[in-house]
Amino acid sequence: MGRGRQKAKQTKVARELKYASFEPNYEALERELSGRRSDVATTSRYDSDDEYDKDPYSDWSDER
Repeated sequence: MGRGRQKAKQTKVARELKYASFEPNYEALERELSGRRSDVATTSRYDSDDEYDKDPYSDWSDER
């Protein structure tokens, strides 16, 4: 795509974003700003001690 067509496409997208009417989700914004995490799971996949605590290179280490 040439530079002229690329710039025209970017201008079109920017104009659509500028003049589009979006309905803000104030409840989600309030949760994000207050730090409450009711919808998101608080457990992480890194919480399990088994898999991530073991050093994969400890088997080859000289120190035992």
